[in-house]
Amino acid sequence: MKIIKNEKLIKRNGKIGGWALLLATIILGSGLYVTLQNRANPQYVYYAFIGFIVGFILMQIGSYLTARYGGSPRLDEKVDAALKGLQNEYTIYHYTAPVSHLLLGPAGIWVVMPYHQRGKITYAKNRWRISGGGFAQSYLRILGPEGIGRPDIEMDNEIQSLKKHFTKKMDESEIPEINALMVFTDDNIELDVDHAPIPFMKLKQLKDFIRQKAKEKKLSAEKLNELKTALG
Repeated sequence: MKIIKNEKLIKRNGKIGGWALLLATIILGSGLYVTLQNRANPQYVYYAFIGFIVGFILMQIGSYLTARYGGSPRLDEKVDAALKGLQNEYTIYHYTAPVSHLLLGPAGIWVVMPYHQRGKITYAKNRWRISGGGFAQSYLRILGPEGIGRPDIEMDNEIQSLKKHFTKKMDESEIPEINALMVFTDDNIELDVDHAPIPFMKLKQLKDFIRQKAKEKKLSAEKLNELKTALG
């Protein structure tokens, strides 16, 4: 499998996320200290309140960037490791295509949507929910964007963005079906999403899933080359 990624963007955003988290911690800690030391002075409490807002925003930004671009191994590296062993006909694109993570190969076009959250994921009545995961995860959900969001809407946006890119390079009727799937990087994740509109799985199941899809319907080498050329 070939790997194409924007290392410069990944490292830059990872550093920004780390610095944002550090700055947020300093601001929130300072705001708490000022509040406790000057409770009788409304002026100081007002400044501390502004600091809490700024710190909260920085915490959200830092959590978002660090989860996607930081850590060791990083999110893109976890996906690469899970797909290791696929044939050379496959190419994984990280932050170099119109979508963040794109797998292209005999199994078709797959927008890979990785999630790092822990706990239990449920899908019922068109709503996604995340619960559990321990105190740390609950705390992060308060201070940062740790919710599962709306993967179905995100999936549609990603697919449309990629399709729009391909239509600039080739006739729309020649574009194969664009698929999307959710993968969870934490082995201890609990999934109760049997009726979800998106294929979902743990990261360790990803390679077998892709191999099975290649057996069901395989893209020709000519079409793969055409798609790769369109992606640049």
